[in-house]
Amino acid sequence: MNAGECALHIAVDHPAFAGHFPGRPIVPGVVLLDEALRAIAAACAPQARHWQLGAAKFIRPVQPGEPLRLSWRPPGPGGAIAFAIDTAGQAVASGSLTPLPGITGA
Repeated sequence: MNAGECALHIAVDHPAFAGHFPGRPIVPGVVLLDEALRAIAAACAPQARHWQLGAAKFIRPVQPGEPLRLSWRPPGPGGAIAFAIDTAGQAVASGSLTPLPGITGA
């Protein structure tokens, strides 16, 4: 798998905004992580694997409709993939995905 990047699109009417937080919605961290995992998994097909979150850091809140860019590096030692999410050049989140031991394939 190579390094890569792509845009992440989280709809302004995403159901998570209703409870996170009423009157001042922000994108929940779990939604950011889910979108990042889906995009990275799609990019690695057909050698897709089952992943677990190795680490995550949330740097700043994301408002509904903000354009997001996901970038990742190729797997390092142990197969971990480092990723970062930003908006307009400002870091939003970063982390790593590690392959689940003993599980390969989609």
